[in-house]
Amino acid sequence: MPNPRPTVRFLNPPTLPPPAGYSHVAEVSGGKLLFVSGQVALDRGGNLVGPNDLAAQTRQVFENLKAALEAAGTDFAHVLKLTFYLVDASKISAVREVRDRFVDTRHPPASTAVEIRRLVREDFLIEVDAVASVPA
Repeated sequence: MPNPRPTVRFLNPPTLPPPAGYSHVAEVSGGKLLFVSGQVALDRGGNLVGPNDLAAQTRQVFENLKAALEAAGTDFAHVLKLTFYLVDASKISAVREVRDRFVDTRHPPASTAVEIRRLVREDFLIEVDAVASVPA
């Protein structure tokens, strides 16, 4: 008998502060979990997209996440958690604007954003990894 389709429930308990563009809790039952490695702003040829342009790099990062999710048989509707690594967190509004074109803003995934000194290459401005549920 095949596994049932995963059920995802996003929770924002009233005992926590109101979230801004994310959910406090993502609960999944059924199906499998998918862990997507951190994606950076490289196109399929390995070329940097958007040097010194956070919005352009974020768009490429989300296109790469989309490709990874599709390869595993799922999409952004099943993303439970995103982790953002930024070299300048003061520009997070540009990241959120791009993110909101990909995720369900009515039920956004759980999320963490971290400012770091640098990424693996000096010209990378952002890296994002994801956890998703995979329909069985």
